[in-house]
Amino acid sequence: MHRRFAVGVLVFLSSFGLAQAKPQPASGSNITMEVRVDATDASRNLLHGRLHLQAVAGPMTLVYPKWIPGEHAPTGPVVELVGIHVLANGKEIPWTRDSVDMYAFQFVVPAGGNTIDVQYDEILPANASGFSSAASSSANLLMLSWNQVLLYPIGANSDAVQVNSHLKMPQGWKFGTALPVSGQSGQEVDFKTASLTTLVDSPVLMGAYFKTIPLGNDLGREHFFDIAADSNGALAVPEPTVAALKQLVRETGALFGARHYRDYHFLVTLSDTTAHFGLEHHESSDDRTAERTFIDDTRRWRAVSLYSHEMTHSWNGKYRRPAGLATANYQDPMKGDLLWVYEGLTQYLGMVLPARAGLWTPEQFREEAAAVAADLDHSTGRTWRPLQDTATAAQLLYGASPNWAHYRRGVDYYPEGFLLWLEADTIIRQESKGQRSLDDFCHKFHGGTSGDPQVVTYTFDDIVSTLNSVQPYDWRGFWTEHLQSKSPRAPLGGINKGGWKLSYTDKRPKLVEDTESDNQAIDAQSSIGLSMNDKGEIRDAIIGSPAERAGIAPGMKIIAINGRTFKDGKQVHEAIAATKESKAPLEMIVANGEFIKTYSVDYHEGEKYPVLVRDESTPDLLSQIIASKAGAEQKK
Repeated sequence: MHRRFAVGVLVFLSSFGLAQAKPQPASGSNITMEVRVDATDASRNLLHGRLHLQAVAGPMTLVYPKWIPGEHAPTGPVVELVGIHVLANGKEIPWTRDSVDMYAFQFVVPAGGNTIDVQYDEILPANASGFSSAASSSANLLMLSWNQVLLYPIGANSDAVQVNSHLKMPQGWKFGTALPVSGQSGQEVDFKTASLTTLVDSPVLMGAYFKTIPLGNDLGREHFFDIAADSNGALAVPEPTVAALKQLVRETGALFGARHYRDYHFLVTLSDTTAHFGLEHHESSDDRTAERTFIDDTRRWRAVSLYSHEMTHSWNGKYRRPAGLATANYQDPMKGDLLWVYEGLTQYLGMVLPARAGLWTPEQFREEAAAVAADLDHSTGRTWRPLQDTATAAQLLYGASPNWAHYRRGVDYYPEGFLLWLEADTIIRQESKGQRSLDDFCHKFHGGTSGDPQVVTYTFDDIVSTLNSVQPYDWRGFWTEHLQSKSPRAPLGGINKGGWKLSYTDKRPKLVEDTESDNQAIDAQSSIGLSMNDKGEIRDAIIGSPAERAGIAPGMKIIAINGRTFKDGKQVHEAIAATKESKAPLEMIVANGEFIKTYSVDYHEGEKYPVLVRDESTPDLLSQIIASKAGAEQKK
């Protein structure tokens, strides 16, 4: 899953005194079921589902997927499963929900019953805040996640359950998916029988405004950019961007040397009313951004790392997967202790690959890297929470409030993973005198032979041993030290070894300008220590910063600055800039709920924004890292 810095058990009881009968887990083999989804009411945020499977007389339990792969948390939206009716051989029977496991539904199949049908609806939330369980539809499109519209027998291994799936779309809509199709008649589609694992891992994107852009064949696999948008104009992807996306495909081939999928689909949602995030799948990615992403230069360059990040997960996360995340089904809890590899290495490669492919310029890469480094360097939570705990506690941190975020720490294994894998890359390059790099690790660890999707698990020891096989070094000590560190400073070794230094300037980089515009935000984090929205509502205050020392905190709202009513971000930036020449403190009138107070912020250094500056005393490894690998190989 990509973040910018992302039903259980139905219990049915009969009315004949069998409520205490204990359901037995499924055998885990020879389970076949049929799932039919009617999406014709998607524009009204409602899906209609029907499940059909064989049964035997006696207690039976079905479960709704709880732990969703890639979300690293029990996020299955069971609360949105409504209108449930269970029928045995066509006759309705009673059910009840387990009083402890809200994802479990239990019922008793009557004597003579040999088939079960479950009819239900799934409400599609209109709220765009969250991940796949947030808004996934609009009047013109839908991203269908199969885990939200099915149940399966308790205890079943998802690999062992075979599913026949059927979809009915709204009139005139088209679709894209990595799931193989067996037939289509008008708006109704039948998919080839697939395991439950493959089905849940193969969402379907559909919409009234739809376009597929072929990205070419590389290493024997076809690649597609499928787009559903809220308008026809939004489908206009500039040709230079298409060319760079094709190059991205070639760069992944050069990096990993193998492809572990039949073909690959970027499933791109362009809408201002759906949630914005990315979610990885083995043969596709669920990529959701704003409607004008490709027709707005500002939005486009900030969005492209989403595609490289999620595609990288096909190798790092789906093919090679931490043992604690490779569960047998969607009810078993996942363990996130190695998310600094799963997400951290992906974050690193997801930022390097756009630069290699030409989706980013070298300057844009450095601006992103500087922003990551500075944000972590301001994270006061580093002194009490080590990086390892951000991975272990991932299921809690994804939904954490933005208030005091730098003090709490969030899913920092994404951005700090970038810094640490960058440092690992520079160490390999230095120790091998330029003969090897982290690319060699990726090729060895994630490569192998191309083929259909499979999962190969790994442990911490596997990471250490493979790194040592590429370049001998104390990798166990390196990772242990960084994962357990409580240093107040961010790990900047990779930037420094790469020939650059983190510094600050009073000129806003384009990344900051574009981020503020895109997110309706005001960035004063590196100066007075505040981040806020364009209404003056304070999202976070950094412990020990000038504004926090003055008493200002998250949840408050700026009413006036230096005697003038708050208007916009420009006013805030001008007021902070003026502190460099003024001996007077910054005066801020701030509302805390119904109460108003004036705060004096003792700050006199003007605006400060992070940048990377070249250190001429050290070789420029950073530029070598982001140089095209596919391009270099093509020239040989």
